[in-house]
Amino acid sequence: MRLVIQRVSHADVKVDGRTVGEIGKGFLVLFGAAEGDTYDDARKLSAKLSTLRIFEDSDGRTNLSIKDVGGDVLCVSQFTLCADCHKGNRPSFINAMEPDMAEKMYGFFCDRCREDIGCKVEKGIFGADMKVSLENDGPFTIVLDCKDAKVLA
Repeated sequence: MRLVIQRVSHADVKVDGRTVGEIGKGFLVLFGAAEGDTYDDARKLSAKLSTLRIFEDSDGRTNLSIKDVGGDVLCVSQFTLCADCHKGNRPSFINAMEPDMAEKMYGFFCDRCREDIGCKVEKGIFGADMKVSLENDGPFTIVLDCKDAKVLA
């Protein structure tokens, strides 16, 4: 499971020209589930996300969590995060989790974020052609991968 986390001033996702998810200050999270990922991985990544101190305090230091600033989460499923680009020039997506299971994992992760962070969690539509807009604050972007044992420690 891989997350790309962007600290944003605002973000939204549209499907067929209609806004389906929108937040102000918080995190835009791009979510990719790979074969072998577990619900425990999702729990650990949600817990980590809830405690990341990447918002600025009054001294301008990145010392505050999303809970501290009352931020929200926009989570967008993105199987392309599981791309394998080792061979040739066309990415392979064979490592991505099977869609039915990935959709369940995505929903579970979003529910965990609601519980762990205690904020509004907006979502895209799984499997849809989505248009994501954001204003990256910083910019500040972090990648978390459940395969990195140090991240989940």
